[in-house]
Amino acid sequence: MTTSSDITQTLTTECARLATGFGDVLDEIPSDLWAAPSPCEGWTARDVVGHVIETQRDFIARHEIDLGEAPDLDDPAAAWRAHRTAVADRLADPAVGAMPFDGHFGPTTVGETLLRFYGFDMVAHRWDVASATGRELRFTDAELEMMETAAAGFGPALYGDGVCRSGVEAPAGADRQARVLAILGRSA
Repeated sequence: MTTSSDITQTLTTECARLATGFGDVLDEIPSDLWAAPSPCEGWTARDVVGHVIETQRDFIARHEIDLGEAPDLDDPAAAWRAHRTAVADRLADPAVGAMPFDGHFGPTTVGETLLRFYGFDMVAHRWDVASATGRELRFTDAELEMMETAAAGFGPALYGDGVCRSGVEAPAGADRQARVLAILGRSA
């Protein structure tokens, strides 16, 4: 039998894994590359990090969960570390992850949304930051599966305001990662 403690542990472990993967890329970025343009039109690498932090903070605040003061983006990697620690601290409370609400796709929980939508966001934007700063990033098969499943589940909402730009055509013979990125409106 799965207990709420098991669910909390799985949620915190998975969210921490995704947040760490995003942070690992950020930790490799030299300070002079944060102003580099990203694949997200009009955004720099720093803007991408700011977006990920801000959208998570906004979502969490809408559920009356206090993350404290927003981190300063002067050092985006340090800002991310502070943010992910604040999120992890709140998710350690089983009541936070289990908090129900009516989401865009129906009834869900804060934890499930952090894992499914904001986890997807961390994986996709990890590639954006790496790409902006000239690094090659390969997704794992599990990450590709997660993004394919999420994109299919989002349906047309995937291309809504502030999510992904319309999909692009993947080149003939493109590998799985390039095809997934094309669905997300990115050219590998």
